[in-house]
Amino acid sequence: VQLVESGGGLVQAGGSLRLSCAASGLTFSSYAMGWFRQAPGKEREFVAVISWKSSGSIYYADSVKGRFIISRDNAKNTVYLQMDSLKPEDTAVYYCAADLYGSGTRHAGAYSFWGQGTQVTVSS
Repeated sequence: VQLVESGGGLVQAGGSLRLSCAASGLTFSSYAMGWFRQAPGKEREFVAVISWKSSGSIYYADSVKGRFIISRDNAKNTVYLQMDSLKPEDTAVYYCAADLYGSGTRHAGAYSFWGQGTQVTVSS
Protein backbone atom coordinates (compact mmCIF):
# COMPACT_ATOMS: atom_id res chain seq x y z
CA VAL A 1 0.00 0.00 0.00
CA GLN A 2 1.20 3.47 -0.88
CA LEU A 3 -0.22 6.86 -0.05
CA VAL A 4 1.58 9.71 -1.74
CA GLU A 5 0.81 13.30 -0.83
CA SER A 6 1.54 16.26 -3.07
CA GLY A 7 0.63 19.91 -3.43
CA GLY A 8 2.38 21.37 -0.42
CA GLY A 9 4.51 24.48 -0.59
CA LEU A 10 5.06 28.02 0.61
CA VAL A 11 2.14 30.44 0.53
CA GLN A 12 1.35 33.80 2.06
CA ALA A 13 -1.31 34.15 4.72
CA GLY A 14 -4.75 34.33 3.14
CA GLY A 15 -3.67 32.19 0.23
CA SER A 16 -4.77 28.74 -0.88
CA LEU A 17 -3.29 25.34 -1.53
CA ARG A 18 -4.78 22.07 -2.71
CA LEU A 19 -3.26 18.89 -1.36
CA SER A 20 -3.68 15.55 -3.10
CA CYS A 21 -3.13 12.04 -1.81
CA ALA A 22 -2.89 9.28 -4.39
CA ALA A 23 -3.48 5.77 -3.07
CA SER A 24 -2.39 2.45 -4.54
CA GLY A 25 -2.36 -1.16 -3.43
CA LEU A 26 -5.70 -1.00 -1.64
CA THR A 27 -9.40 -0.95 -2.46
CA PHE A 28 -9.63 2.80 -2.12
CA SER A 29 -13.42 3.01 -1.98
CA SER A 30 -13.43 0.80 1.14
CA TYR A 31 -11.35 3.22 3.16
CA ALA A 32 -12.16 6.34 5.06
CA MET A 33 -9.49 8.87 4.21
CA GLY A 34 -8.19 11.35 6.71
CA TRP A 35 -5.83 14.29 6.76
CA PHE A 36 -3.64 15.01 9.76
CA ARG A 37 -0.88 17.53 10.36
CA GLN A 38 2.11 17.93 12.61
CA ALA A 39 3.80 21.21 13.36
CA PRO A 40 7.35 21.40 14.75
CA GLY A 41 7.41 20.51 18.43
CA LYS A 42 3.74 19.53 18.45
CA GLU A 43 1.82 16.30 18.33
CA ARG A 44 0.11 15.11 15.18
CA GLU A 45 -3.43 16.45 15.02
CA PHE A 46 -6.57 15.63 13.10
CA VAL A 47 -7.59 17.94 10.27
CA ALA A 48 -10.39 16.30 8.27
CA VAL A 49 -11.84 12.95 7.30
CA ILE A 50 -14.24 11.60 4.70
CA SER A 51 -15.86 8.22 5.28
CA TRP A 52 -15.76 5.28 2.90
CA LYS A 53 -19.51 5.16 2.34
CA SER A 54 -21.08 6.66 -0.75
CA SER A 55 -22.74 9.25 1.47
CA GLY A 56 -19.23 10.37 2.34
CA SER A 57 -19.72 11.68 5.88
CA ILE A 58 -17.26 14.46 6.50
CA TYR A 59 -15.79 15.88 9.69
CA TYR A 60 -13.38 18.74 10.30
CA ALA A 61 -11.29 19.99 13.14
CA ASP A 62 -12.75 23.19 14.55
CA SER A 63 -9.55 25.03 13.63
CA VAL A 64 -10.09 24.47 9.91
CA LYS A 65 -13.88 24.38 9.64
CA GLY A 66 -15.10 26.83 7.03
CA ARG A 67 -11.65 27.15 5.44
CA PHE A 68 -10.72 23.62 4.37
CA ILE A 69 -12.68 21.18 2.22
CA ILE A 70 -11.97 17.46 1.94
CA SER A 71 -13.16 15.48 -1.06
CA ARG A 72 -12.41 12.20 -2.77
CA ASP A 73 -12.45 10.78 -6.28
CA ASN A 74 -12.77 7.00 -6.07
CA ALA A 75 -12.21 6.66 -9.82
CA LYS A 76 -8.77 8.24 -9.37
CA ASN A 77 -8.01 6.69 -5.96
CA THR A 78 -7.31 10.18 -4.71
CA VAL A 79 -8.35 12.30 -1.76
CA TYR A 80 -7.98 16.07 -1.77
CA LEU A 81 -7.74 18.82 0.79
CA GLN A 82 -8.58 22.29 -0.48
CA MET A 83 -7.15 24.82 1.94
CA ASP A 84 -8.28 28.43 1.73
CA SER A 85 -7.69 31.48 3.90
CA LEU A 86 -4.49 29.92 5.17
CA LYS A 87 -2.98 31.18 8.39
CA PRO A 88 0.59 30.93 9.72
CA GLU A 89 -0.68 28.48 12.35
CA ASP A 90 -1.59 26.08 9.54
CA THR A 91 2.12 25.54 8.92
CA ALA A 92 2.86 21.85 9.34
CA VAL A 93 3.61 18.62 7.58
CA TYR A 94 0.33 17.27 6.27
CA TYR A 95 -0.30 13.53 6.14
CA CYS A 96 -3.07 11.49 4.57
CA ALA A 97 -4.16 8.23 6.14
CA ALA A 98 -6.50 5.33 5.37
CA ASP A 99 -8.95 3.58 7.72
CA LEU A 100 -10.66 0.43 6.41
CA TYR A 101 -14.45 0.80 6.51
CA GLY A 102 -14.01 3.84 8.68
CA SER A 103 -17.04 5.98 9.38
CA GLY A 104 -14.80 8.97 10.01
CA THR A 105 -12.70 9.16 13.16
CA ARG A 106 -10.24 11.77 14.33
CA HIS A 107 -8.19 9.21 16.24
CA ALA A 108 -4.90 8.58 14.47
CA GLY A 109 -4.61 5.08 15.94
CA ALA A 110 -7.55 3.90 13.85
CA TYR A 111 -5.69 4.46 10.59
CA SER A 112 -3.74 1.57 9.11
CA PHE A 113 -1.81 3.31 6.38
CA TRP A 114 -0.05 6.66 6.22
CA GLY A 115 1.66 8.73 3.59
CA GLN A 116 5.08 10.33 3.97
CA GLY A 117 3.71 13.82 4.34
CA THR A 118 3.95 17.10 2.45
CA GLN A 119 5.17 20.38 3.93
CA VAL A 120 2.86 23.37 4.05
CA THR A 121 4.38 26.67 5.11
CA VAL A 122 2.26 29.80 5.51
CA SER A 123 4.14 33.06 5.84
CA SER A 124 2.72 36.08 7.62
